[in-house]
Amino acid sequence: MNPLPIVVQKVSKSYGTVQALREVSLSVPEGLVFALLGPNGAGKTTLIRILMGILPADQGQVRVFGKPPVEARSRVGYLPEERGLYRQAKVLDLLGYLGALKGLSLRESRREALAWLERLDLAQWAGRRVDELSHGMQQKVQLIAALLHRPRLIIFDEPFQGLDPVNVQLVKDLLRELRAQGHTLVLSSHQLHHVEALADHVALIHQGRIVEQGPLTEVKARYRRGDVRVSLAGKAALPETLPGVRAVHRENGGWRLLPEEGSTPWEMLTTLVHRGLPVERFEVVEPTLEEVFLQAVEARPPLSQA
Repeated sequence: MNPLPIVVQKVSKSYGTVQALREVSLSVPEGLVFALLGPNGAGKTTLIRILMGILPADQGQVRVFGKPPVEARSRVGYLPEERGLYRQAKVLDLLGYLGALKGLSLRESRREALAWLERLDLAQWAGRRVDELSHGMQQKVQLIAALLHRPRLIIFDEPFQGLDPVNVQLVKDLLRELRAQGHTLVLSSHQLHHVEALADHVALIHQGRIVEQGPLTEVKARYRRGDVRVSLAGKAALPETLPGVRAVHRENGGWRLLPEEGSTPWEMLTTLVHRGLPVERFEVVEPTLEEVFLQAVEARPPLSQA
């Protein structure tokens, strides 16, 4: 059996008196999109840098394809949060050099770079200097640098940061394509709404500790409260109080019903029908990742101040 792309066991890391990671454990299955999510300062980038062998862990163990991170770098692509390109270098020359650093021949590296530049609509900029490119174009060049050597594991730290909607969609489409090709993708982000449609597995991190993790569908199911969304035909309106419903809120032209404890969506629908209300749409509300995160944080005991 092949080793998993990433296994993290009880990893801790501090910067002076600030504890960035607190006994973090997780594993990343092969061929899926794994999202490491949390607010800025939660510890995401610290964990990514440990996975890349850039930083050592104070405690715990990290394995990438069964090896210490520094021994597995040739199989890993990395898009860092802090973008860094040689601004006076020409685009194709720079990509050829970066690919060679990853073990490709210079000829192979330039061939791969040209293919990617064509794929991302940058071929006409191959002979131009990096500082002549727009910010979005530079982002795409750095993305190419992470993919040149065809890594099996690709780590993206805040991949949507600073991108306009067109380039956000381009990156999302590319991530879906890479996943379909069998690559393992790790997305580290505080922009939960961008990642939600892409992720297979998630780990939610807050103040350096994992507060929830698992397959996305299972994580959402654990935090489903039974809220329902209702639309009525015509100008019909819901009464302010209903049996089994603790609150009724207007939402996007309809209503959101929050159930009392023990009340089921079926019982709420039965109540609406018995009252003769013209129900046009009735659906159980899936919690968003943001709602899951907030509930998971609330459920965890506060950190000791000692």
